[in-house]
Amino acid sequence: MPLVRIEPVKDTATDKYFLEIYFPPDAAQPFVTTEPRYKSVAAAETDAIAILAAAANSARPEPPDGERS
Repeated sequence: MPLVRIEPVKDTATDKYFLEIYFPPDAAQPFVTTEPRYKSVAAAETDAIAILAAAANSARPEPPDGERS
């Protein structure tokens, strides 16, 4: 079951792509959008994956029991 929906969209004014991120995935309007900075759909999708991977790898681990502030 998807948690978010990410769609690349072409901006006709700049001829570049931006991302629309929907949360929940069936939302009618995007939760957030990026600036139109990608030259292709593939570049936009690759960057989305890189952003998610970086965020997941830098997430703070849960402290051991008894050490919560």
